[in-house]
Amino acid sequence: MESSSARRNTTERYHVDYARSASMDSAGHSLGARSGSILSRRSSRQGSRGSISLSREMGDSILSSMRHSLQSADQLLGDVDSSVLAQVIDSGDRGLAFENDVDEEEENNVEHHQAVSLPDDTSMRIHGRSSQGTSVVAPVSAMEPKDTNANGPASSSIKVEPYKLSWMQDYASYLIHLAVFGFLGVFTRYGLQKLFGPGCLALTSDQSPLYLDLPSNMLGSFLMGWFGIIFKADIRHISDHLIVGITTGYMGSLTTFSGWNQKMVALSSKGHWVYAVAGIVLGMFIVNESITLGAETGERLRGWILKCIREKSSIGSKCDSEHWRVDTRTKHYVLLGVMVILMSLIWIVSIVLAIVKVHSLAHGAVLWLGCSVAPPGVWLRWYLARLNGGGIGIGKRRHLKWLPVGTLAANVLAAAIMAALAVTAKAENTRRSTTVLNGIQLGFLGCLSTVSTFAAEVYTMRRSGQIARAFVYAAVTFILSFVLGTLIYSVPVWVEHY
Repeated sequence: MESSSARRNTTERYHVDYARSASMDSAGHSLGARSGSILSRRSSRQGSRGSISLSREMGDSILSSMRHSLQSADQLLGDVDSSVLAQVIDSGDRGLAFENDVDEEEENNVEHHQAVSLPDDTSMRIHGRSSQGTSVVAPVSAMEPKDTNANGPASSSIKVEPYKLSWMQDYASYLIHLAVFGFLGVFTRYGLQKLFGPGCLALTSDQSPLYLDLPSNMLGSFLMGWFGIIFKADIRHISDHLIVGITTGYMGSLTTFSGWNQKMVALSSKGHWVYAVAGIVLGMFIVNESITLGAETGERLRGWILKCIREKSSIGSKCDSEHWRVDTRTKHYVLLGVMVILMSLIWIVSIVLAIVKVHSLAHGAVLWLGCSVAPPGVWLRWYLARLNGGGIGIGKRRHLKWLPVGTLAANVLAAAIMAALAVTAKAENTRRSTTVLNGIQLGFLGCLSTVSTFAAEVYTMRRSGQIARAFVYAAVTFILSFVLGTLIYSVPVWVEHY
C-alpha cells in the first residue's frame, strides 16, 4: 500500500509536469498547476482513506494532458497517482458523493480564482450550486474562443452561476440519461449483429474468431476515443449528465464483453481452441487499435475545429456555445423532461412488444425483451464503477488501487451469468426458453459488461507508461471470465453431451 508521503511526492511531480504541458498553449496563468495543486492537497488530506477520490476537474485535467500530445502522454501522466488513473474513464456515482464532500479550503480556492486568465485549450469553468445540491467543477469548452478588442485579447474570467439541484434530482437525472442511451446502445448493437452477421454481409459468425459483437465493440471503442477522451471535457461543459449518458450509457451498452467471452467459451467447448484463443487475441488487438485510432482522429478533428473557430474569431465572427450549456434550473428540467418522456416511451413500448412477441415467438422478440431489461444492467455497471480506484481490502489496508475493480467485477460477473444462461438454454432446449434467455443476454448482460470502458482503461494505463499493469489487467479480466465460463458452461456441456 502506498504511503501518504509517497502519494504527496507523486502528485507534486504531477503538478509540475501538468503545469509544463499547459504552458504549451498559454503564457498566462496555468490551470494545470492549479489542478495539480488541488490534487496534491486532496492527496495529503485523504491519505488516511487509502485512495484519492477523483473529481471531475482532476479527471478532465488528466485527459487534457493526453489530448495535448498523445506522443508525450506517457511522460505527462507517468507520475499520476495510480488510484486516480483507475477512475479517469468511469467512477460511477462515486463522484456525486465526492463532490458533496467539498471542504472549506476548496471553496476558498474557488473564490480566490474567480478572475484568472485561462489557457486556450485547457480552460475550465467553475459553477456552483446551492447548499442543498452538489458543487460541481466543470470544464469550459475550448470550442468557445476568447473575445478580442482593439487592445488585444481580453482576459477571461470564471463566472460563478447559481445552479440548484438536489442530490436526489442529480442522481435520478444520471439514471434516466443512462437508461435512454442504454436503449440506443442495444438498438445499435443488435443492428450491427444483423448487418455483419450470416444473414446479411456474413462477415461475422458464432463459428469463427470474428464473433458477432466484434463490429459493435470496434465502433464503441473508436467512439470512446472521441467522446471518452478527446471531447469529454467539451461535452461535460454542456452537461455532466450528457457525457455520462454517452460514454457509460451508450458506448458501454453498444459494446459487450460478456457476449465476446461467451462466444469464445462456446468455441472451446466444441474443441475449437485455436479459434477461441485467436478470437481473444485478435479481438483485443482490434479494440486497442480502434480506441487508439479514435483518440488520434479525434485529436486531429478537435484541432481542426479549434482552428476554424479561431479563424472566424479573427474576422469578427463569434462562436458562442454558452446557449447550449445546461447551466440553469429551467434548462435542466426541460432536458430532464425530454429524457423522461423518451425513457418512458421506449421502455413501455419495449415491454409491450416483448410480451406480445415472446408469447407468439415472433421475429424481434429477442430485441424488445433485451431493451426491456437493459436499464438495470447499465445502472448496475455504473454503480459498480464506484469501486474503481478503491483497491482491494478493508479500511486503510487496501491494495491494487491501480486496478479498475468495478469494471473488472462487472465484466466477470456478466460473463459468469451469461455462461449460466447459455447452459440453461442448452438444457431446456425449447424455442421460448432460448428466446427469453437470449433477450436477457442481449439486454441486461450486454449492458452490464463493457468493452469500450475496458479498452479505454487499458489505453490510459499504456499511455501513462504502465504497460505491465495494462497487460495484467487485460489478462486477469480474460482469464477469470474464460475460466468461469468454462466451469459453468463447458463442463456441463461435456458431461451431459448437450
